[in-house]
Amino acid sequence: MDLEHASIAMEPAADAHDAIGASPMPAHLDPWERRLLADPSLLGDLAFAMGGPFHVMYPERVAHNIRAFHAAFTHAGVHGTIYYGKKANKAACVARACAEHGAGVDVASVGELTAALAQGVRGDELMVTGPAKADELLWLAARHGALIAVDDLGELGRLAALASQGAPARVLIRVLPAASASRFGMTSGEIEDALAVCGGHDSIRLEGFSFHLSGYDAVARAELAGELIARCLHARTLGHPATTVSIGGGFGVDYVAAEAAMEFTEGMRRQWFHSGKSFDSYYPYHFPAPGAAMLAQILDHDDLAGRLRDNAVRLAIEPGRALLAHAGCTVFRVQGSKTRHAHGLPYRLLTVDGTSLSLSEQWFDSEYLPDPLLWPARPGAVTPTSVGAATCLDSDMLSWRRVPLPRPAEVGDLLIYPNTAGYQMDSNESAFHDLPIPPKVVLYDATGDRFRWTRDGS
Repeated sequence: MDLEHASIAMEPAADAHDAIGASPMPAHLDPWERRLLADPSLLGDLAFAMGGPFHVMYPERVAHNIRAFHAAFTHAGVHGTIYYGKKANKAACVARACAEHGAGVDVASVGELTAALAQGVRGDELMVTGPAKADELLWLAARHGALIAVDDLGELGRLAALASQGAPARVLIRVLPAASASRFGMTSGEIEDALAVCGGHDSIRLEGFSFHLSGYDAVARAELAGELIARCLHARTLGHPATTVSIGGGFGVDYVAAEAAMEFTEGMRRQWFHSGKSFDSYYPYHFPAPGAAMLAQILDHDDLAGRLRDNAVRLAIEPGRALLAHAGCTVFRVQGSKTRHAHGLPYRLLTVDGTSLSLSEQWFDSEYLPDPLLWPARPGAVTPTSVGAATCLDSDMLSWRRVPLPRPAEVGDLLIYPNTAGYQMDSNESAFHDLPIPPKVVLYDATGDRFRWTRDGS
């Protein structure tokens, strides 16, 4: 997962004159989200129809993100390929958007592979990743002509036995970055052995090398990509085609403005959180060069684009979160409200009709920070508000932080958490308490300013 948190120092509680409500973290909103919030009835109708919490997807935004990555490749004059990291969201509409707009899909299971095929993604547009892949996945991937990132020598040997000489398996060797503590990838010595295995089997076609780095450092990715170009050139001397380098994912997403992120980071203290909760780190919710802009930085560093062109090497990327940026939100209904006090000051403690499992940041012992939006919009006084789930667990909180909602929330109101399509919606879903897993609603543009909607087929 392309999740990297920044460490934050939590200050002790300040003097009583400091507010218990956290500083605001308003999310960047797309025009489609503003239209949805401004519609006087659609959100309410959807909440009634779904009968519980639900997610909203807008696949046209996925298409927009794909076009932006393609444009970065075109501007740099580089042959580039996009493989959407499907683990970031299971929605069928995302795979369909990839099929329709020239992106492949990165899968790591038979279920993900078949789901991508069902949405029109062709076999040769798939990349198959993950460690020690099952024989069934390897066989199916080879049959469909997918590009297979091989993680270890044992897996490579099994694949050589499963594939056929008439249709050799297309392979990338996954490289373990130097000084990395990752459990994925091969060392330099193992790579040399892998080259020998590939040379000894007509059922294997070595098309290049791949890596994945944690964090969001464009320079580190560019430098390692340069090393993999050199590995491709070496592999060619041994008779392998080796025309592809994949740099994985880890393209940042910009959720909130720089000023809001800085104010939160510099001012954060325990008294902003229900029960004085604290977290060691957070995802970097402000990212100055997100998505395709980060790809442009990578291609520009030390003229990586020129070296790719000069050596006829294709650059593959595997964005997950970045292809889903601003493509979805999550909606809960308020079903309970209490007034509580901290440091002698009142705040609201809400209960909504879902669980924090639909905001998977809790999975990483962290918190999803962009402010939820309260619908419908009505005038009122700013109210510090924490949000709890409809379970019997004290720890099941959607927002420990006392979010400054624009008015006191009432039972029946909707809370909309913005920009949740990337990893938040369904990385950690569970029907705990026999509560249903929230469905996904897909919005499409209709005539005028109307939306049409359907349930996602995933």
